[in-house]
Amino acid sequence: MINRSLRRTSRGITLLEVVIVMAIAATLMAIAVPSYRYVTNANRIAAEVNGLLGDLQYARGEAIKQGQTVTVCVSSNGTSCSGAAVATWQNGWIVFSDANNDHTVDGGDVILRVQNTFTSTDTFVANPATGYVTFNREGFATGLVAAGQLITLHALIPNSASTRCLSLTFVGLMTVQTYNNTNNGMTCT
Repeated sequence: MINRSLRRTSRGITLLEVVIVMAIAATLMAIAVPSYRYVTNANRIAAEVNGLLGDLQYARGEAIKQGQTVTVCVSSNGTSCSGAAVATWQNGWIVFSDANNDHTVDGGDVILRVQNTFTSTDTFVANPATGYVTFNREGFATGLVAAGQLITLHALIPNSASTRCLSLTFVGLMTVQTYNNTNNGMTCT
């Protein structure tokens, strides 16, 4: 009789209990994984667009402070500009004091900041195409192709949630826009 009671208390867990726990865990994972992916994508996109915004604001501030032109240009190597018609800002950029206002890094120019190429597959394209923005000593943006410049950031799979635009006007006003939002006469698409 003693052996029977000991067997009942040391049974372990049943197959039904294991299946229920696995179903609960699978449901929680199905909810958590897409939310985690959304949060990480949103944070990456915000960091990328804010990186360029911060460097443009820094360049404008330095131009006013130094009393000379400061240029931000696309640069894949971190030491020279890639060219005026290049519109792919995801390749990286540099901020430099541009004493002679020629939009290229010369011997007397000092590189102030360097942004390396994006590690993600996001695209950051200027429309109309331009590879540099220069701020004069009053803080005005020169070298813009149109009345305003729009640089659009798209994630690997572009959709409204993963699109951000950086608008820049001649007077140096910079704003980050969400998809389908119009600011300063420019619509983010």
